[in-house]
Parts: sequence; structure tokens; C-alpha cells
Amino acid sequence: MMSGVRVKTFLDLVKFEHTVFALPFAYAGMLLASMQQNGTGWPGWHVLVWVTVAMAAARTAAMGANRVIDRFIDARNPRTAGREVPSGKVSPAQAWALVVVSLMVMAFAAAQLNPLCLALLPLAVVFLIGYPYTKRFTWLCHAWLGVTDGAAAAGGWIAVTGEFAPGAWVLWAVVIFWMIGLDVIYATMDRDFDVANGIRSIPARFGIPRALRIAAVSHALTFALLLLVGVVTGASFWYYLAALVMGGILLFEHRIVNPNDLARVNVAFFDANMWLALTMLAGVVVDVAWRTLT
Repeated sequence: MMSGVRVKTFLDLVKFEHTVFALPFAYAGMLLASMQQNGTGWPGWHVLVWVTVAMAAARTAAMGANRVIDRFIDARNPRTAGREVPSGKVSPAQAWALVVVSLMVMAFAAAQLNPLCLALLPLAVVFLIGYPYTKRFTWLCHAWLGVTDGAAAAGGWIAVTGEFAPGAWVLWAVVIFWMIGLDVIYATMDRDFDVANGIRSIPARFGIPRALRIAAVSHALTFALLLLVGVVTGASFWYYLAALVMGGILLFEHRIVNPNDLARVNVAFFDANMWLALTMLAGVVVDVAWRTLT
């Protein structure tokens, strides 16, 4: 039987707590799709459970693959040398086994939802596993990550309806630009290492000051798209109130990080964006509940 310490090691490997980034958007997509489909905002326990399983498995597979594929790069970087695979706490074979099992769970969950979810599975796997390789070839790696994580929001919608719709596309775009901005901010910490080791990123390509401006533009687009989600889905005042709060959180991120002071990048990356994702979910829950009751 796996010990508690061993379980914690694997949870640390995949940064399980970061699931809070994508899962609230998957739930938001699911609730908004249900609102448009049946007017109640409730997709049923079957969809809720299998969306949760699919999203958790997808993220575990993606993070596990990222860690094992990048193990040699991580070992050379003082910031990441202590991670589980380069430090020897988890072997490459164990990490790959976790990836394979996670993909199997993800496939089973997709099969419980609808044919479109299952049909899109191979494409999802390409994006989930492909991200670590993109930073070796293009500074647009942040966009690849955005498209990959954004699929969670669209996936929540598709799990309910079995088809794409304008709301699904706009939700996907929200997460794409949100993730681009936050990943660029995060990548500023490794700018010098990336330049020295041939790793592609926006900070490495354009420098930290321009990278932060690119992140700010990406987050401005995120806020505009959040408002568009409300328009497309016929949201109530409560959703727009949540959107304004999310806009404030994005602004806060860019106020606490600047080219001369990167000390609070982790606050901007994790704490602020955790609250943004939870605010999105809370706003959608209140919105669909209000519209259902009224």
C-alpha cells in the first residue's frame, strides 16, 4: 500500500493544488451550457462526476508528462532542480506510469459523457503531452498552454450539450488569453536561465519589460472576453459583478509585478489566479441560480 508520504510526493509532482485553475472554468462551462439547454443550470450528477474525473485526470497526465519530459532541463535550473523527478524522489518510469494511468482514466471518463467528448480525446492528448516540447522550438509555447487549459472550459460545455456553441468558443478564448498572461508572468523568473539554455519563451525572446506588457494586453483581452461571455449567454447582473471583480484581480497581478521587482511573481501566479478562477465559478453559480429562480 502506498504510504501517505508517497502519495504527497506524487501530488507534489503534478502540483495537484493547481487543478483549481482549470476546474472552475470547466464547471462554469457546464453550468452555463445547462442553463441554455434546459433553463435550470444543473447538468445532473452523472455529468458533474465524470467532468470532474476527466479534468483531474487530464491535468495529472499533463503535469506528469511535463515533469518527466523536462527533467534534464529542470535539473540544470536551480529553481527547479529539487522537483520530484530530477531529484530522484520519483523515477521517470513511475512518472510515465502515472501519465498512462491518468490518460486511461481520462478516456474512460470521456466515454461516459458523449460521443463528441470521446472523439476529441486524441486531439486533447496531443495538446496535453505536446506542451513541454513547444518551449524547445517556439516562444509561442504560452499560447499552446492556453489552448490546452482552455479546452477545460469548452469541455465542460460540450459534456452537457454534445456540441460546440458560441458560449463554448468564447469561454475557451477567455482561458487561452488568461493562461498566456499568467504563464508569461511566471516565465519571467527563468528568463536568464532560458536565454542561456536555448529555452523559448516570451520573456527570453522580448525581455522582461516587454513580456510583462504582452501579459497585460493578454489579460485586458481576457477581461473583454469575460464580458462577452455574459452577452453570449444572457447573463444577469451577478455575473457581470463577478467579471468586474476578476478584472480587479487581473489589475492587481500587474500592480505587484514589475521588471525591477519579481519577488511577488508566485503571489501573482498562484494566489491571485486561484481567486480569479473561484470568483468565475461563484459568479456563474449565482448567475444561473438567480436566472433559474426569477
